[in-house]
Amino acid sequence: MGWLRPLNNPVDGVTIRRNQQARRLTLRVSRLDGRVTLTAPVSATDRTIRTFLEDHAGWIAKAQTNAATEIRVAPGVNLPVEGRLRSVVAGQGRRARIFEDRIETPGGRALATALRHLARDRAMPRIDHYAAQVDRPVTAVSLRDTRSRWGSCTSEGKLMLSWRLVFAPPKVFDYVIAHEVAHLVEMNHSRAFWAIVEGLRPDYRDSKNWLKSDGPDLHRYRFD
Repeated sequence: MGWLRPLNNPVDGVTIRRNQQARRLTLRVSRLDGRVTLTAPVSATDRTIRTFLEDHAGWIAKAQTNAATEIRVAPGVNLPVEGRLRSVVAGQGRRARIFEDRIETPGGRALATALRHLARDRAMPRIDHYAAQVDRPVTAVSLRDTRSRWGSCTSEGKLMLSWRLVFAPPKVFDYVIAHEVAHLVEMNHSRAFWAIVEGLRPDYRDSKNWLKSDGPDLHRYRFD
């Protein structure tokens, strides 16, 4: 991986990944932060890469414009929690309190902590429910603030979930839980795996599509 500043190109920096399996140049612009990644065959020259970037400057600029913009959470912001918009207002004490129509918080960090706790409270019963259905044990559960994935599962039965799923509609959060629990049986994305997911969540495709289209927006919120 390296950095390249293409000539006469509006992109400040592009991450170059050379991949032995790559047969052509491909571009990816993150919807989270607008970062540009170019995957290239090992044999591609710097000149070829630079020309490719210059030729696609317009496409890159448009994709970066469409990247999600950050929202710093503060009083006056409407925050989606479990799929419902709630207004953030200043609160007393050290802890944030989440109500049906509002969130009272002394600051962003306190609110982030409360949201992580809420995510765990919502996740644990559903993890137990799905683990019982596939008859596999879950040995540990962690909630993190991850960008590259919504969840993961190890062969030892350890599950990880993004606590930002608490911003999504409940059925979407539930789908991710079912998805990761299904990996307790199939550590892959084979037809057998998706059959297990469908058995747990027959409507999983709707939630899967929601994450593709709206999932990046869950990373917009900052709690500095």
